[in-house]
Amino acid sequence: MPHPAWDEFAELVLKRVTASGAEYGDIRIQQATSQTISGEDRRIASICDVEDTGFGVRVLYHGAWGFAASSILSLEEVPRVADLAIEIAKGSASLAIKKVRLAEEPVYRDRIVTPCRVDPFAVPLEKKTDLLLRTMEVLHRQQGIVRSSASLWARRDRKLFVSTEGTHLEFDLLAGQGDCTATALQDGRFASRSFNTPHLRVGYELIEEADFLRKAPRVAAQAVEKVTAPAVDAGSFDLVLDPEHLSLTIHESCGHPSELDRALGYEANYAGTSFLTPEKRGTFRYGSPQVNLVADNREPETLAATGYDDDGVACQTWDIVREGIFVGYCTNREVAQTIGETRSRGSNRADGWGSVPIVRIANIGLEPGSATVDQLIADVKRGIYIEGHGSYSIDQRRYNFQFGGDAFWLIENGKRAHMLRDVIYQGITPEFWNSCDGVADRTSRRRYGFITCGKGQPGQSGWMTHAASPARFRNIQVIRGEGRS
Repeated sequence: MPHPAWDEFAELVLKRVTASGAEYGDIRIQQATSQTISGEDRRIASICDVEDTGFGVRVLYHGAWGFAASSILSLEEVPRVADLAIEIAKGSASLAIKKVRLAEEPVYRDRIVTPCRVDPFAVPLEKKTDLLLRTMEVLHRQQGIVRSSASLWARRDRKLFVSTEGTHLEFDLLAGQGDCTATALQDGRFASRSFNTPHLRVGYELIEEADFLRKAPRVAAQAVEKVTAPAVDAGSFDLVLDPEHLSLTIHESCGHPSELDRALGYEANYAGTSFLTPEKRGTFRYGSPQVNLVADNREPETLAATGYDDDGVACQTWDIVREGIFVGYCTNREVAQTIGETRSRGSNRADGWGSVPIVRIANIGLEPGSATVDQLIADVKRGIYIEGHGSYSIDQRRYNFQFGGDAFWLIENGKRAHMLRDVIYQGITPEFWNSCDGVADRTSRRRYGFITCGKGQPGQSGWMTHAASPARFRNIQVIRGEGRS
């Protein structure tokens, strides 16, 4: 848990902030430890261990923010940084046109620890590298495989958050992930197939239960099948999308548009604004009645389920889209009141001690329906089943998009047939989600997360999970994207 001296540093900061006449202040002290092990072509290519410690101070003075941070934790540096944050806030207040008011939130004293059965940082390095080497060896046993890769990643964040309102929160958070990829060559053309565990807040048991050595033969065989598969013929197809693929589609076409700062135009330079502007809330038909998109920052093991956000707001569950109607945003304490809400949704997060917390996408998931996956496919005469992530592109308002994938199968007369390649589908966000006429049941629900969601200037990487069951979409335009999928 956080170092005992951290509380002393926090007390120093809050005394200075309070004495300055500021209406609010907080300090986040954070120690992040991460390990990434990467293998390529039956060898270990890199092992990267990183530890990063520092603190950031936010001050709200007369309705304007100031922020300062440092990697030096000492009795001399902490007050200096606090004074700098106060000075910046006072300078901002002298220029502010609109004053910031924070939505009310109860005071909390809590400790949040990620449950895990196997601490990834206690697993011997030799055991991890041996797993990667053996996985790549299995991939190369398949004739036609010319390249392989495999990797493991883990991170622990120990953090202390203390505010002038009295909130005191301690965090010990874990996350992990692993993957492997096989690349096949045929007639000068390459094709890859991957297996990825989700990014989840669990221990090394995630890797042990994934059973890479059992997955590797299928991954390699499908890479060979994919490189020899026929390219898709452009046209209109029904699509059945798997949960891993849907996680990216949800992220780009629902997650980012539902960030309230984007909808208000506060965030525009990095990846644009949002077509889901405030007047649409409660009336706009985002999707069909089968589409229910729920933000759940309390589901265990998911990336945004950290107990509290970096405003000190408790994590919550709420609707983004209910029966196809857009009803909710991701908010923080600063912007919630602009749409008449009295409390933040708890979606304010920073990617480290040196970053200012900003509105981030919640754990937004597509609620399960009642069909089985086989039933979804059985009602498709001409379609494509898509798994995994591929190329993607979406415009500055999250409206027009195109997505690829990792693997594609032709569906003919209700049955999944042979693989295809070079599949890209196009759509307009509300038209696409209105074409959804079926979602599979909870037995096929899966969770996939992101740790590289870009936003802000300077840029930050956000973490969130998107859960879904496979879903069917009718009459979607597909093009051939050679070299892009």
